[in-house]
Amino acid sequence: MADWDPQALKLKEGHGWKAKPGYKIFVADHGAIRFDLPKEWVVVPGPKSIRFYDRQPPDDNCRLEVSLIRHPPIDWSGLPLPKLIREVVKDGPKDAPNIGDAHTLGRPNLELVWTELSFIDASERRDARSRVCLARAPNTHAVITLDFWKDDRSRLGPVWEALLSSLELGLSIKDPTPGPVPM
Repeated sequence: MADWDPQALKLKEGHGWKAKPGYKIFVADHGAIRFDLPKEWVVVPGPKSIRFYDRQPPDDNCRLEVSLIRHPPIDWSGLPLPKLIREVVKDGPKDAPNIGDAHTLGRPNLELVWTELSFIDASERRDARSRVCLARAPNTHAVITLDFWKDDRSRLGPVWEALLSSLELGLSIKDPTPGPVPM
């Protein structure tokens, strides 16, 4: 995701894109990843990921970060995501002693697992949370992280649920203006 070419496209009449009320749709890399996020959130591309904030930094209270890896179709059955996420988060913040249960979701052509870490943010000295999701499709992996303050958990829980329920990986969409019509 290092190459970022932001485009705001005028959608055609009767397009098939649908987002939950109060949300907008984010699509990257011609459909390699697609999900819903709150309309007012700010998009900030980084060198290896794309970040979304509830407000313009530094006045933000949370950060959603997404990294995408494309690869040839591979049989991943020998590497279960619950095991993989444990390996990923064990090297997380040194002050994150509490790692929650792994939650798995499966849909046709998509498998994902997520967990929540709790820790005290070193710079702010506040109770913080980090939700980490690993998702995969036959030719794509995504790492999605939502960092937030414990006090914002009830506000951001529905955002996380909307993201996970709308998440799609591995699509190939040549022209997004008529809607999600695969190539």
